[in-house]
Amino acid sequence: MAQLNTVLWSIATFLLIVCGLFYTFKLRFPQFRFKKIIHSLSKEKENNGSISPFKTLTLALAARIGVGSLAGIAIGLYNGGVGILFWIWLSSLITLPNSFVESTLAVMYHEKRDDFYEGGPSFYISKGLKKKNLSILYAIVLCICYLGGFLAIQANTIASSLNEFLNIPNLITGVVVALISYVIISHGLKRIAGFTSFLVPIMGILYMLVALIIIILNIKILPEIIITVFKEAFNVKALGWGIISSIIIGVQRGIFSSEAGIGTGAVASGTSDMKVPTKQGYLQMLGVYFTSFIICTSTAMIILTSKIKMHDFTDPNGIEIILKALNSHLGSIGTITLVLAILSFAFSTIISGYYYGESNLKYLDKKMNNRKIFVVNILVVIILIYGAVATPSTLWNIVDIGVALLAIINCISIFMLRNEVIKEYNKERS
Repeated sequence: MAQLNTVLWSIATFLLIVCGLFYTFKLRFPQFRFKKIIHSLSKEKENNGSISPFKTLTLALAARIGVGSLAGIAIGLYNGGVGILFWIWLSSLITLPNSFVESTLAVMYHEKRDDFYEGGPSFYISKGLKKKNLSILYAIVLCICYLGGFLAIQANTIASSLNEFLNIPNLITGVVVALISYVIISHGLKRIAGFTSFLVPIMGILYMLVALIIIILNIKILPEIIITVFKEAFNVKALGWGIISSIIIGVQRGIFSSEAGIGTGAVASGTSDMKVPTKQGYLQMLGVYFTSFIICTSTAMIILTSKIKMHDFTDPNGIEIILKALNSHLGSIGTITLVLAILSFAFSTIISGYYYGESNLKYLDKKMNNRKIFVVNILVVIILIYGAVATPSTLWNIVDIGVALLAIINCISIFMLRNEVIKEYNKERS
């Protein structure tokens, strides 16, 4: 399974980078049209058949800003060195247009069901490319990843963290998380979007404030850290062939954090009724900027400004690195900060991940009714409880393989739909 994971992610990474570069030059660097990106946040009325642009942004951010923004960055620094931060920034910039394209297509090909718009890769693959079987494959893989392994992993992260820090049994945490999740998801898209639009800004701002305070307290060493990041990113003499692994780790961390090109952000975009589809594309690029350049960078700076040494850890999972870093800065308050961050980041990911899965289930089953949705909700409750007490390694392997497949299918699809994208982009510019 590990070898399959490596092969699929090598293909996926290549396609994501190539697709990002293609659209970067073909659309004349849309990721740097900051005026358009900021204006995409302009207020648009939320009617009965759509979700406001801001809520689609927070729905996608809830999935993007997961525990990977904490543990993922920490383990990346451990394995790849300080230089990976540069490659995270660069890969995020390169793949940003993928997010623009998939979100634009999501609005172009979305459709109304049960008074709400739904869209995403399954829809534009089917309606745009006319490849029904491929769209079904994408939907099935997404459901397995997000309703199965991904939700279980997030529940496991919450449970393991509370058990380690507060000695709360995993099973109890799993039951509580499952019940709270059920209350939210059982009320449909409006409740899910409302929840993420409330939690995501709060958790993002609080985490940024903590990081900002730490950076200000260590402002004297910040220039040295930035210089080191750039030096280590290209330091062939010091790293030797290890620089290749540093680049690969950095690129993959950037892709994992931004999800640009995987297609999941397009599922959130498909709920919008933006009159100009490209405006939704700009909006989702704003989300990628926030995730990769604010949240992930904040985590890196918390670690790099601390006094901890990476060689003091043996086979870490990432959480203990960020915990020791926060403790070195804030003492016991650091533990509280990390627990709150894990709870909010992982829980919001559960809620948005559920919606991604439900949306694609509805795509697969056009006759999906409230009774079937209730059954799905109960299954999710069981999955969350099981995930809290399970060993996550196998789940991670399944999810990694699934996400790589999603990226491969989506990248090929958005490239094949390039003429439609370019036409829509030129229409907006004219």
